[in-house]
Amino acid sequence: MDKLLTIIIIISAVFFLYNKIRMWRSQESLLKRIYQTKSSLSLGFFLTAFGVNLLTFNRSVIDLVVGAIFAILGIANIVYGYRASRHYVAQLGD
Repeated sequence: MDKLLTIIIIISAVFFLYNKIRMWRSQESLLKRIYQTKSSLSLGFFLTAFGVNLLTFNRSVIDLVVGAIFAILGIANIVYGYRASRHYVAQLGD
């Protein structure tokens, strides 16, 4: 479980950086928003995986609190990013 969470953390961080760079390099505003929402999704997966990692392998009460906060913020980022991505990708098709 520890190795799986570590792999998810690393992959989501790489996708976050990739989408942020693509957002900065894009000229069209709709594409910028699409890349921004994809980076928000990646950040959400990163925070959720990091929070779950802290919750499962806790050492103190602070790890539990920080892990719970990261997991909640990560899930909120995933939900927001998914909804925004569906919205902007639908606009791209028109």
